Amino acid sequence: MDNFKEIGLIRQKQLLPLVGFSAPTLWRKVKAGSFPQPIKIGEKMTAWRMEEIRIWMNGLN
Repeated sequence: MDNFKEIGLIRQKQLLPLVGFSAPTLWRKVKAGSFPQPIKIGEKMTAWRMEEIRIWMNGLN
């Protein structure tokens, strides 16, 4: 994760290798509230805030 910025947005394609699970699992976790909510950045486009992803990942340790 050190290759990614600490702030900014990350799209699903770049996020999945970081978190190590599939897209369906990602969305199940989002729906269950155990993963940060994405934000809508376009009509058909979502992204996650990197700072929230870093906080989530640090909580796993």
